[in-house]
Amino acid sequence: MIPLDRFSGHAADYARYRIDYPGELYDYILAQVPTRQRVWDCATGNGQAAVALANYFEEVDATDLSGNQLANAPRRPNIDYQTAQAETPPFADDTFDLVTVGQALHWFDVPVFHAEVRRVLKPGGVIAEWGYGLNQVNAPIDALVRFIYTDIVGPFWDPMRRHVENEYRDLPFDFAQPRRARFIARREWLVEWYMNYLRTWSAVQAFRKKHGYDPIDQFADDLRRLWGPNPRDVRFPIFLRMGVKG
Repeated sequence: MIPLDRFSGHAADYARYRIDYPGELYDYILAQVPTRQRVWDCATGNGQAAVALANYFEEVDATDLSGNQLANAPRRPNIDYQTAQAETPPFADDTFDLVTVGQALHWFDVPVFHAEVRRVLKPGGVIAEWGYGLNQVNAPIDALVRFIYTDIVGPFWDPMRRHVENEYRDLPFDFAQPRRARFIARREWLVEWYMNYLRTWSAVQAFRKKHGYDPIDQFADDLRRLWGPNPRDVRFPIFLRMGVKG
């Protein structure tokens, strides 16, 4: 399987406008992790999860396919960033207490990745995989964004995007003690920031590459009118699945 890199070309914008994750998500995961010596954050991107995990673990290994993404990640003394594919991690057997993947599993060869996770996790170690679907603001804005998502850039979504839409239910997961949970990430954004977030979508980037213009620009006036001059509450529904190496 050829590794997929959809984000190197706009790594700086991705680092600035993509969300990080709520404390409740980490609290839930960490309550299931018996020891906190070492964690692997796979497909770390610009380090959103790695930085949070560095507050709880002695060592954080954070890998990503994109060197450009890693160049935009914050540095911490206990985080080691390195370029690596999810399916070929450069780690020894029985190394990690926890393996995490945020908003990236759908790009992987999942059976191969899971075989590597079982190899590098300690006995009783935990895997946690999560993602987030289409955000919500209010009914008029949500309807317009859904139209952009489906009708304007819909043909440019990678087919694997469907796995985010169905919360990874069609992707294999053969770890012990499986469990699922949901969370909400909330942000207070002005409309310009929100539009820049939309521009980080991989489908928007693919549309721009083919047509030579930004599809968000043609809806900017409508979004500004519906949004108004003040910040609005933007809600991102997060889904989590996790399990244990038996």
